[in-house]
Amino acid sequence: MSTPESQNPSASDLTTDDASSVSKSAAKKAAKKAAKEAKKETPAAAAPSLAVDEQDPLASNYGEVPLVELQSKTAEDVSHWTEVGHLTNALENQSVLIRGRAQTIRAVGNKMSFVVVRERGFTVQCVVTVQPDTVSRQMVKYVAGLSRESIIDVEGVVSVPSVEIKGTTQQVEVQVRKLYCVSRAAVLPINIEDAARSDVEIEKALQAGETLVRVNQDTRLNNRVLDLRTPANQGIFRIQSQVGNIFRQFLISEGFFEIHSPKLIAGSSEGGAAVFKLNYKGQEACLAQSPQLHKQMAICGDFGRIFEIGPVFRAEDSFTHRHLCEFTGLDVEMEIKRHYSEVMDVVGPLFVAMFDSLNKNCAKELEAVARQYPFQPLKYLPETLRLTFEEGVQMLKEAGVEVDPFGDLNTETERKLGQLVLEKYGTEFYILHRYPLAVRPFYTMPCHDNPAYSNSFDVFIRGEEIISGGQRVHVPELLTERAQALGIDVKTISTYMDSFRYGAPPHGGFGVGLERVVMLFCGLNNIRKTSLFPRDPLRLAP
Repeated sequence: MSTPESQNPSASDLTTDDASSVSKSAAKKAAKKAAKEAKKETPAAAAPSLAVDEQDPLASNYGEVPLVELQSKTAEDVSHWTEVGHLTNALENQSVLIRGRAQTIRAVGNKMSFVVVRERGFTVQCVVTVQPDTVSRQMVKYVAGLSRESIIDVEGVVSVPSVEIKGTTQQVEVQVRKLYCVSRAAVLPINIEDAARSDVEIEKALQAGETLVRVNQDTRLNNRVLDLRTPANQGIFRIQSQVGNIFRQFLISEGFFEIHSPKLIAGSSEGGAAVFKLNYKGQEACLAQSPQLHKQMAICGDFGRIFEIGPVFRAEDSFTHRHLCEFTGLDVEMEIKRHYSEVMDVVGPLFVAMFDSLNKNCAKELEAVARQYPFQPLKYLPETLRLTFEEGVQMLKEAGVEVDPFGDLNTETERKLGQLVLEKYGTEFYILHRYPLAVRPFYTMPCHDNPAYSNSFDVFIRGEEIISGGQRVHVPELLTERAQALGIDVKTISTYMDSFRYGAPPHGGFGVGLERVVMLFCGLNNIRKTSLFPRDPLRLAP
């Protein structure tokens, strides 16, 4: 990443004449950069400081863990290990064994070193002080020479300092007796502290005349493994895990069960050209844009109520903040008795239960996210608001926004409507239904009273669409007519079409993107922040 220092010549490049014309400040920066570059070019130079002094009588208390000891040499009871997050005042004066990353290392003279050890987002300060029977000066020197992010084992005694420890999650210290390096980290391409810094912190520093490193999104994604170690990312993906868990548990409690549909299919599942095509043993195939066709076929197989959590592929050249070429779909399909509102009766309680659970059980994770990416908690009602598409259009018109009453809403109008709904109803989560048929997929059931509209709905969070759903066409003749009208080759989905010829119950369902739910619940500005290893039109690695 480019910094102001990179514009200055190195100290070795400055002649006497040049130096006289360069300010003292610039010269200092140049010297600092030269030293930094020299250090980067010779990382092996740090090795001698990590070598164990064989003459040290306490040499067995520190050093590199031999490979043979890391090859599952012997089975061992691991109950004596303590997680960093469990280190509390209750363990005062007790001996503990922990493993984590050396987040920061700071030497204080040649008799003391501090190491902040991090394990899964929790941090504790470890103090290495020369002691006659356990810690030698050589050991202090060894610890001071460790590289940041190395994985280390620390054995020591828990102490409770009289003053608050700033910069760690745990308010205890570990007085180190033994320390071993399990895996030494190379020079880092990005620092975790830089990657964890908020824009607010950077702006405050700029106002104070200081410059802090800002790690841009491409740099983060190019070094995703390191970026994932930040507290915010630890929080984001634990929240994402909970979204999936709540989705699954709620639906199971409502009589649904999980299926797994194929991702290699013969034809488009949504219509349009945005599919990834491939050769399947001499046949043309594509990656499924959704599990739509197969979850409907499962309903025709008398499964009644089903859901799926799995990958979805879209070949769209979308470079927006909310589109990916691969994402995780949360899909639901169910028989209905009379009205497509039965599907919305599942959507509302499902997401209210999800939001309630996240706020209650993921408080620490949400706090970690908010420290780096500040956001306001989502506003939602106990009973989810429902508006018809026509009502939404009318609200926009009254606000001076002209929209096509039979067209789709673009991103700008969605956000405007979200703002209007929040002002009028006090919620950022609502359902908009009875969409124009022209903007819905071929399998969407037209309205009984006006074929220009459909029995379908979208769901919004913070003014952005997260769910699309509705009643499906289960009558084969109408389904064929709708598919042909949208230019879909019926031959490529013949098995799907045939499944409705043997008696199909009325049914409906919906699909939602996992990454988009987390992005909007946490008020994040880009979906790539909630995708573990994002796939967009330009990114296929890491």
